[in-house]
Amino acid sequence: MKTESKEKNFPIGVKLAIIIGIIVLASLSSVTFLNSYFVSQDVRITAEENNLTINTRSAQTVQNELSSVRANVLQLLDLINVSSGGKNSALAKQAEAFFFERNQDIAEILLLSARPGRQDFLTNNQLKNIRFFNSNEIDFAATDNFLAQSGRYITRTISGETIALNASPFFKSGMLALLLPYHESGLEQALIILFSTESLSDLLGTGSTNQTFIINDSDDLLCHAELDRILSGQSMTNHPLVEKMRNENQNNEESRQVIFEQTDENGKKKTRQIGAFQKIALADICVITTVPLDTILEGVRATRRNNLYLMGIVLFISIIFILTFARFAISRPLRFLTASAEEINQGNFNTPIISKLNTKRRDEIGVLNKSTQDEQEFLNTFARFTNRGVAKAIARKEIDFEPHLKDVSIFFSDIRGFTAISDGFKNRFGEESPREIIGFLNDYMSRMVNCVTISGGTIDKFEGDAIMAVWGILRDEDLSFELLPDSDPDKKQKEETHLSHVKQDAISAITGTIAMRYALMQYNKDAEAFTKAHEGEPKAKYKPHIRIGCGINTGRATCGIMGSEDKMEYTAIGDSVNFASRTESSNKPCGTDILITQDTYNLLKMDYIKCEENNFTIKPEFAASEIVVEMIPVEFEVKGKGAQHFYGVVNMPAFNIEEFFKKGDENFVLDEDCARCVGKTGPKTLNEVRNLLGIPIPEFGSVNLNEEENKIQVKK
Repeated sequence: MKTESKEKNFPIGVKLAIIIGIIVLASLSSVTFLNSYFVSQDVRITAEENNLTINTRSAQTVQNELSSVRANVLQLLDLINVSSGGKNSALAKQAEAFFFERNQDIAEILLLSARPGRQDFLTNNQLKNIRFFNSNEIDFAATDNFLAQSGRYITRTISGETIALNASPFFKSGMLALLLPYHESGLEQALIILFSTESLSDLLGTGSTNQTFIINDSDDLLCHAELDRILSGQSMTNHPLVEKMRNENQNNEESRQVIFEQTDENGKKKTRQIGAFQKIALADICVITTVPLDTILEGVRATRRNNLYLMGIVLFISIIFILTFARFAISRPLRFLTASAEEINQGNFNTPIISKLNTKRRDEIGVLNKSTQDEQEFLNTFARFTNRGVAKAIARKEIDFEPHLKDVSIFFSDIRGFTAISDGFKNRFGEESPREIIGFLNDYMSRMVNCVTISGGTIDKFEGDAIMAVWGILRDEDLSFELLPDSDPDKKQKEETHLSHVKQDAISAITGTIAMRYALMQYNKDAEAFTKAHEGEPKAKYKPHIRIGCGINTGRATCGIMGSEDKMEYTAIGDSVNFASRTESSNKPCGTDILITQDTYNLLKMDYIKCEENNFTIKPEFAASEIVVEMIPVEFEVKGKGAQHFYGVVNMPAFNIEEFFKKGDENFVLDEDCARCVGKTGPKTLNEVRNLLGIPIPEFGSVNLNEEENKIQVKK
């Protein structure tokens, strides 16, 4: 079978296509790639020369701009110094205002001198462009923060160095600080000019392929097209071009340009770049220009791609008639069939893939497509007659067909007074009563089954109006750990894991049953509306108002495929199942709608039920599944177990109705009137449950659960 599959996956058409492709590729690829190589060499040389020219022009532009800023500021200071009234004179103020009007990119000018024996500096003069700060929404304190962090640079400037610093992180805007030595009347000072880099960015250009940026002598970015880099105070020390510049320390045309590789920000992709740099005479500033080599060579690559497309077209024309039939008539349909089979193997019987199969083909594939759709219909029908969970588990081969003992939670429910309800249908509808009864039961049961399914249970069977469901029956259960000696270290861990699963099944069973209480109230409300809508018709259709009883028991049962070769079902049997059935039948004398056995109660009480044993306190991690129960004040004898009690389930206070039902239907809409039966607005006592559901309060003094119809016999 494997050999045949490989032959079909590598047909003769593909072999012919490969041979033709080799001939075409061998004849055209050599010409294409040789041509691309020589053209790319010429383009690269041209790009290097152009990048160097741009870098030289940019460096001169930066030099002129910074020199202009310096000259204008020095001219202003000279004018202020020679004014008759000094820096506070009207002439000085007028000159300052005129200066900032003409130089709107300059934010502030400061003159600082050192204080002998101190770490801070004396501000001899400070000219602030108030309009700049206000228009850019910059806090005036930004200058003080910048100065506080730049003490060592100010000291170097007072000593005679010219320094450029990136002030952008402090001003949250593109700002450059130019620190110049300034001598006045024998006083050694630092002249600090703070100005926007916006004009520099405009002069250098940000829209071209070539990218130009500026760094200072510490390799800090001063100006860059990407503002975020400047605002973050990025250092370019590890930039390959900067490393080369610092190592060689040359500024001639031969050494000022290089081709290097640069890794992206994620550290994964490397790109080849053409780079050039030039230092300017002011503040040891360096202007760097780069251009991606891949971008430059894009034209060459485009030509090469066009040639490759041409080869592809030739190749395609050569083999199109060979592959078309195989692809569209065989390969593609078989892929759909394979995908359909995989979905069925996963238990997805309603997959939309199967509906796309073409059943109109008049060949073998058409027959297979039709057979697959028929199989889907059969599997869906089979799942409805058996159980969808069991059917899916069988399809996935997750069920061990050998019978096993499992600890499960078993549920039974029954409609109160169903015989009288059936007689009512017969009296009103006569021969049409079966259809009406089945319609009523299907409506009721579909709501109950939905609660079981959402809570993770498995419907075992329907017996008339009764429902049997089991939680945990499909769990892969292995009780072999019980045979391990107590000294085995794995035994305790396996016991705890097993107990956790059994508890969760019991909680899920009670959760699903609590949800049934809401679903039943919703049914009764809808049934009343349905009956009223048809009350004026002959043989008026109606749906009866009903009450149900539910019983849950947790215990060990024999689970497996049972029956004959003609009829089999996956079910659970044993005393624990009988106990659950008798628990359900005890609801009537106990005046309850949901009863759990003492075994289930004992399993859950320490974690989920506030009781005397846990000081009426449960841990926060179990609060979402808290259960409120009341003990039925009547004892009954269980053979092999002695006297026991039933416990009526009052409520799960944290139960979220809307969240629960939306797991099965995203469009679920909560009925606030019905919501008062469970959850945070639900009943607090069993008597409240009885009043809410119309259940008579029993006289427990006359109730005898040991009567034959209520007697429960369980063998140990």
